[in-house]
Amino acid sequence: MKTETETETETETETDLPRHFPRETLHLRSDETGARFWSVSLNSTQLTYFEVGPNCRFEGHSHPSEQITLVLEGELFFETVSGITPVGTGEVMAIPANVHHAVYTKTLAAKAVDAWSPVNKKYLNKR
Repeated sequence: MKTETETETETETETDLPRHFPRETLHLRSDETGARFWSVSLNSTQLTYFEVGPNCRFEGHSHPSEQITLVLEGELFFETVSGITPVGTGEVMAIPANVHHAVYTKTLAAKAVDAWSPVNKKYLNKR
């Protein structure tokens, strides 16, 4: 007879287990803006790494996911109903779900990571 733990282990799916993503598996892909990204996700959270070139723009949009952006290098500009907010290296911008915003760079390229909840399906890895 199987113990409860053994039964749970056998029925776990890949999303129930910890996953490691070695650097060589994180392939940059281009989106419609020309920015490049990779993304990893679990059931309800997601992390996306972006490399955004100079003079690149993510036009005004909203999404059902909360978005928290950490700028690793360079500067991003967030355009919201509150105005334009420059976000530099080491700074964070938090966008609630369904809030209209645009994001762009000026002359400096930027590298950033976005945390999403729930998962932003636009950036899911297509295998």
